[in-house]
Amino acid sequence: MTINGGFILLGFSDQPQLEIILFVVVLISYLLTLVGNTAIILVSCLDSKLHTPMYFFLTNLSFLDLAFTTSIVPQLLWNLRGPAKTITSTGCILQLYVSLSLGSTECVLLTIMAFDRYVAVCRPLNYTTVMHPSFCKALAGIAWLSGVGNTLIQSTITLRLPRCGHHRLHHFLCEVPAMIKLACVDIHANQVQLFVATLVLLLLPMALISVSYGFIAHAVIKIKSSQAWRKALGTCGSHLLVVSFYFGTSSVIYIQPQRSFGHSQGMFLTLFYTVVTPTLNPLIYTLRNKDVKGALRRLLRREQNF
Repeated sequence: MTINGGFILLGFSDQPQLEIILFVVVLISYLLTLVGNTAIILVSCLDSKLHTPMYFFLTNLSFLDLAFTTSIVPQLLWNLRGPAKTITSTGCILQLYVSLSLGSTECVLLTIMAFDRYVAVCRPLNYTTVMHPSFCKALAGIAWLSGVGNTLIQSTITLRLPRCGHHRLHHFLCEVPAMIKLACVDIHANQVQLFVATLVLLLLPMALISVSYGFIAHAVIKIKSSQAWRKALGTCGSHLLVVSFYFGTSSVIYIQPQRSFGHSQGMFLTLFYTVVTPTLNPLIYTLRNKDVKGALRRLLRREQNF
């Protein structure tokens, strides 16, 4: 499974002027991601009013986004800023395993968050009984283990493929669909395996989330109170936006990797779910969420008093 020599990440190297713009955009996005997600983690942990299942899962999501972007963005910025487009073998292996593990975990976690919203809206009287802290921790553990299991299988199989000296990746990161294309053997079996994994970790969660929000929409329609309407839409709207951004772009890349990779369009889609979406998540959850905004204000007042 050891890779001899490093890799060249071609990325956007054929568009040097675009690289300068992307460097600035990606750097700003990364800084916003660090600040925004760290703020959500801090307020969720420090404010007792946010010690609920929803914010427990949101804390996990914020930590995931921090780790996910950090596994990709520093190397991307390094390659965008100068002529060197290389990544070491060890760096490529780590990026492949870590980013796939975290990305897969996020797919499962977003599904769990949809289930949490379903119980909150459709079974409000049973919410505290169903979403017990120990059950929430077990669900989060399942999400993390799913991601680790997926990357151990997919990444290991991908790295075992013979490459016959090929080391030029038409991408800006080491990712399974791009790595498979370096193989000098028939990769049909790997493409089938990748498609099956995509069904399980992308399309199945999308279907479950759709079902959850179908039940939520049915329950909301029956609500006669406008205040209850706004509350239901407020708690679910943020999550639905995040789901749409993340699954919408990543599913295109993994369902049709041969069409997506090696083209600027495919790389921009990847850039969206690896860089832009983790930046938007804290903005979406804070700007559309009175609880988080209130917790931030209380935390700032507490710091000022000190």
